[in-house]
Amino acid sequence: MNILNRDDLERGGFAGLKETRLVMDPRLFNGRAEPDTWAGIGDFVYLADASFQPRGETGLHSHKEIDVISVMVEGRIGHEGSLEHGRELTGHNIQVQRAGGEGFAHNEVNPDSAENRMIQLWVLPERPGEPAGYKLYETDWGQTARVYGGATGQSDTYASETKIDVSLMRRDQTMTASGECLAYLTKGSGTANGAPIREGSLIRSDGFVFEAAEDVQLILVHLGS
Repeated sequence: MNILNRDDLERGGFAGLKETRLVMDPRLFNGRAEPDTWAGIGDFVYLADASFQPRGETGLHSHKEIDVISVMVEGRIGHEGSLEHGRELTGHNIQVQRAGGEGFAHNEVNPDSAENRMIQLWVLPERPGEPAGYKLYETDWGQTARVYGGATGQSDTYASETKIDVSLMRRDQTMTASGECLAYLTKGSGTANGAPIREGSLIRSDGFVFEAAEDVQLILVHLGS
């Protein structure tokens, strides 16, 4: 097991947000990955932990042939763009935008006078040329939500061998996963494979056992079931 701590990396940003990038896969950032960032697994290629400034926004920009997953940690986001313009992300919502061959443009806006926090992940679609699409998920305490990946033939998520689960765990709850995985602890603390970890820890492991020491939010990217 390997652990990468967010606070050991350089914090940058653009427009109205500050962010720390932890995953910058060479398939997408060949020669441009920031020092000490990690490669992804499967089709997962990017992870950034971002805080929007009060009334800050990303600015309108476009994507093509990438799936963009936005996980709310704190505060709200107003979503603008070519997919589901006017949506609002609150609480622990997860927004998944598929660019496909069609592409999409978006601007994410902090409508409040306090900072917020959002995790952004990018995944390469398994099949090029898909139509653009949008999905919104809600999570609740004590539960795990599959927000990306799974079998073809179902419409709950975008099908992929690369899967993303988001958990809101109470103290003493556990999570297990088999096979290659990356896990990011966005809030709280606990133990991963017996080692203590805290907020901002990215774990790479072959097999994963986590126990929450307090209320936590955990993002798991994995290739297993």
